[in-house]
This record gives sequence, structure tokens and C-alpha cells, in this order.
Amino acid sequence: MNVATSEPTAQFERFRDYLRLLARMQIDPRLRRDCDPSDIVQATLLRAHQGEADFRGTTREELAAWLRKILANTLADVLRDRLRERRDVRREVNLEKALDESSVHLAACAASREPSPSVILGEKENAVRLAAALAQLPEPQREAVTLKHIEGRSLVDVANLMGRSPASVASLLRRGLARLRELLEEDSSHET
Repeated sequence: MNVATSEPTAQFERFRDYLRLLARMQIDPRLRRDCDPSDIVQATLLRAHQGEADFRGTTREELAAWLRKILANTLADVLRDRLRERRDVRREVNLEKALDESSVHLAACAASREPSPSVILGEKENAVRLAAALAQLPEPQREAVTLKHIEGRSLVDVANLMGRSPASVASLLRRGLARLRELLEEDSSHET
């Protein structure tokens, strides 16, 4: 699909949940109280809207990459402001690379197998669908699933970060994954 023929703001909005998940994955859990991923994504989408004339791509994949770059710059600015550190270009480049890696990891999780790099590029759409489905889960389930299956943390780590027992987190994971499967199946059935 040629994104140039679609309403740009609607195209940007389609990536909101995906960008929020990527932002959340890059913010240290200790900073999440001060750096809300939703606020960062809102600033990212505002920057994208202001700079939409600069977008030269024609595909959704190119749009996603462009938005990830804007997200990386926004995150770098926000984290710099929050931490009161001087601007470090290396940090921005590393953040952009980390977002690309997170996106690839997210695509692999959406595909639920270890795909080749060429398959991952085709699975980026699934990553966007997965992020949208995750956004529909209740917050405790979403946080548990994200920490365990997207960020790859251990059950004990997740329990500690969430201030819950491992048994409680395991229960959140079971319910969250079951609901996530339902949402993804519903989304698949609407596409056909």
C-alpha cells in the first residue's frame, strides 16, 4: 500500500500502540514514573505530523522506520532532559539502534518463532498488530506479558518489578496470554 495516498495523520495513529510499546521497552523501569511512554509517543506523533512533508517513503515499513527514528530522537531528548545530562550523539545513535532491535524482537514475538531477517521484515505488520492487541489488555496483564515475553525478563524479575509474588505474576501471564491470543485471532478473522 502506498502510504502517500492515505491520510498521514491516520497512518501515524495506526502506529501509536506499537510506538508506545517500543518506548516502554527502552525506558529503564526506574524512570517510568517520570517518563510516561504515552507522553513520549504523543510528542513523537506531534513531531511526525509537523515534519510529514519530510517523509519520502511509500510503504508502511518505511513509515514505521521513519516513526522509530523520530521516537529515538524524542526519547533521547526526554531522557536527556530528565537526567539533566549533556546531549550525547552516541546515545541517540544507540537508542535508534536499540529501537530497531526492539522492533525486530517484537516482530519475532508476534510471529512466535525464530524467523530469518527477511521474514522479520515481512512480520513488522504483525508487530504492529501485537502492540495493538497488547494495548487492549488490562494494565497488570499487559505489564507482565511485556516484561516477560517482550523484554525477556525472568519470572522472578517480573515479580520484583511489579511488586507481586511469582504465583500472582504467573496467573497474570496465563490470563494475559490467553486474552492476547483471542484478540489476535479476532484481528486475523476481521482481515479475511
